[in-house]
Amino acid sequence: MRAVRATVRLQLHADFTFDDARRQVDYYAALGVSHFYLSPFLTSRKGSTHGYDGVDPTRIDPELGGEAGLARLVEALHAAEMGIVADIVPNHLAVGAENPWWQDMLALGRASDYARCFDIDWEQPGADGKILLPFLGDRYVRVLEDGELVLAWDATHSVFFVAYHEHRFPIDPDQTEALLAASSTDAREATALPPREALAEDHPLVAAVIADHDAKTRAGCSRLHALLERQPYRLLHWRTANDALNWRRFFDITELAGVRVEDESVFDLSHAYILALVERGWIDGLRIDHIDGLADPRGYALRLRGRLDAISERQGAGSQRLPIYVEKILGDGERLHADWGVDGTTGYEFLDLVSGVQHDLAGREPLTRLWREVSGRTADFAAEVEIARQEMLHGSLTAEFERCVRAMRALADASPATREFSLPAIRRVVAALAIGYPVYRSYTDRNGRPEADVGAFDHAMQAARSRLSAADASWLPLVDDWLGGKAPDAFDSPQRELRLGAITRFQQLTSPLAAKAVEDTAGYRSAVLLSRNDVGCEGAHFAYPVQHFHQENRQRLATFPHAMLTTATHDHKRGEDVRARLAALSEWSDVLAPKLRAWARDSRLYDSHAAPCGGDRLMMLQLLLAAWPLELAPTQARSEESASREREALHEYADRLVAWQRKAMREAKLASHWLAPDEHYEQAGEDAIRRALTGDALTRELASAAAVLDMPGAVNGLAQTVLRLCSPGIPDLYQGTEFWDLSLVDPDNRRPVHMAARREALDNAETPVAAWRHWRDGAVKQAVLQRLLNLRRDHPSLFDDGEYLPLQATGAHADRLIAFARRAQGMTLLVVVTRLSAALMDETLEGRLQWSDTALSLEALNLKGVGQGWLTPAPVAAEAELPLHRHLSDFPCGVWVWAS
Repeated sequence: MRAVRATVRLQLHADFTFDDARRQVDYYAALGVSHFYLSPFLTSRKGSTHGYDGVDPTRIDPELGGEAGLARLVEALHAAEMGIVADIVPNHLAVGAENPWWQDMLALGRASDYARCFDIDWEQPGADGKILLPFLGDRYVRVLEDGELVLAWDATHSVFFVAYHEHRFPIDPDQTEALLAASSTDAREATALPPREALAEDHPLVAAVIADHDAKTRAGCSRLHALLERQPYRLLHWRTANDALNWRRFFDITELAGVRVEDESVFDLSHAYILALVERGWIDGLRIDHIDGLADPRGYALRLRGRLDAISERQGAGSQRLPIYVEKILGDGERLHADWGVDGTTGYEFLDLVSGVQHDLAGREPLTRLWREVSGRTADFAAEVEIARQEMLHGSLTAEFERCVRAMRALADASPATREFSLPAIRRVVAALAIGYPVYRSYTDRNGRPEADVGAFDHAMQAARSRLSAADASWLPLVDDWLGGKAPDAFDSPQRELRLGAITRFQQLTSPLAAKAVEDTAGYRSAVLLSRNDVGCEGAHFAYPVQHFHQENRQRLATFPHAMLTTATHDHKRGEDVRARLAALSEWSDVLAPKLRAWARDSRLYDSHAAPCGGDRLMMLQLLLAAWPLELAPTQARSEESASREREALHEYADRLVAWQRKAMREAKLASHWLAPDEHYEQAGEDAIRRALTGDALTRELASAAAVLDMPGAVNGLAQTVLRLCSPGIPDLYQGTEFWDLSLVDPDNRRPVHMAARREALDNAETPVAAWRHWRDGAVKQAVLQRLLNLRRDHPSLFDDGEYLPLQATGAHADRLIAFARRAQGMTLLVVVTRLSAALMDETLEGRLQWSDTALSLEALNLKGVGQGWLTPAPVAAEAELPLHRHLSDFPCGVWVWAS
């Protein structure tokens, strides 16, 4: 295997296949990346743009090029001494006709070999032992009587199925035989019943059965209903899913069914193929999607670690282990458990860390006041999260909540001492605990609650106690006991199984509850500054001190030195350089807050005071300024040709913002909603965006304000790049972000990458300082990436094992930099980046920084000789201090290496 040094995330789909990725191997090799970090490539739904809707984990997606295409990519990567980190999705599979496991389970019910694969509660009250399928566009009877359910013949498998739009609901094969035998007496007497395999759709027997079950006739409707009643499933209106679903899904997405990988046989079935690819040497590491959705994340991770270690042993890899990265959002103060056998997370917490340290705390108060005035809503992010949790629990996640309640009720009924814990009381207590849970979930298992989870559970208990009546709160110690206060293994069966069931249901409730409430709701309702609302960010913390950055880096080095570090992902809400520009807005709040307030009430944008609401207006204005295309600078004096190009660029920008805003409004679930869009309200928001970008005087006002963020935003963008590449961990580059990343939420952040421009810039091989002179084209960011990625390649020990030494500055602007050293095997790496740069800018705002007497002390490093610059040309002598005016005035970041 090849050691993972730095990754680039590539999004595969039908328009960007293995062969398309193969054609970029030389480019990324020259950039300095060691591994392609590929989106899920096992078979997903046809036309999938992301791969997270897998339908068959036993083969490679043919739309991507199949196994042959992957083989060609692997060959090219290995020739360049590169490899693959593969993203896999153990938590769920997409349901529907393309999923053979799902279809077999629907046909045979609990008798199916695949029934154990899906997390189904066959005994749920009211389900009558069937799996509930809420996929109909209207109530069942209406759909049936309207003739939308059509019996059809599957000639490939020689069975009947019921067709409904894109859905195929299979008929039990045994019942297919009975239907054919009972079809037409005349036809049957005329000839013996032929083998099913020989029947085509137009065969008289098949046609007769279909005609007999034509719902457009009263008799046919009755027969079709009776046939459906004999199946292991029941068809329902899609709106019942949140209330009546009896199987686990991914969040509230009914098209994605939870998989029971805690069952070792299911684990083996779903992982056999990907592990075979690892055994072949095609894959050097695995990224585990949504590990918090699993029943037992620790057990899963340790099982996977065991399989990978066994492969390494067979290959004679010795101590070089295959890394496992888990997609996990860590809450405030939460640490990844150290006993899972994994190498770290995918890096959302680093995204939060860098973003937080680039915000100016002085901007919090004016921006908070602005938010309250304009939106009329609280600026307390935690309060918004609590409201959203309540709504989700009694809305889109009601089915999940009720399954958890039933598991608790089963425990209560098991003993005379607890059977007075009534169902309504259980609902209130469980709801209060879930709403108050401060992180995604706990990791209690049969051994009880881990020590690392005690603080979060205690917090939830205190929050629940404050919400509940004295009578209900008296049950909290019991629930604490049930949910891991005592180890389930300390009890005999069935108490042990009942406790494990309740623990699993509670933990699989709090995880989607946190995701839906924080990422997909509160993050679109509260926006003192949108940069603090991204995936993995702690919205309650406006800014972090530099010391916090150093503490977290040292902690990572001590516990997960090879964790991924990212500042842009396929899931981010705003591109990494949009966040960098928003952070700069915190430095300019005294200038920009009054302008934002005025524009939020500007009659040139809005027809009424009611729509859109103040919060939606302010979010739109923040994003409009922060994502402003750097090449777009409207002016009054221009040729007709340039005016035409400008209009086209403004129109394209407006289209992107409109798509973002529509999604934001629906995710907020206030004035509009995915399930009930308010077209009038959304149109008012779209009208405001298009009026803002017509190219008139208002557009020029907005462009002028956006320009204020240009240089400090660019400085932040370069700084976060340097910090990601030099901090302890494995840096991850998201596709295309080697130039400025001004993308919005998906699908905007998954647009095709203009590779020709990036190749041309890389071929030019400019120094970072030279590229800084034309910084708007983004080539400077690429130049920094190439220099530092190649530094990592040439001196791996500095980054893999190097100790981490925070450094302090003195002088007028000592708080406007982040500096540290890495040291290993006689080599020292010095890293210095600028933060809060607005106060350092000269009047032209063209990138030269005024550091005055600020200097960085180097005395503690005991350096000897000269440090060679990797970003800036001037070497650094081994003196007692580094004067910033000499080394960081013309370029905002510096990296130097001393070799023994």
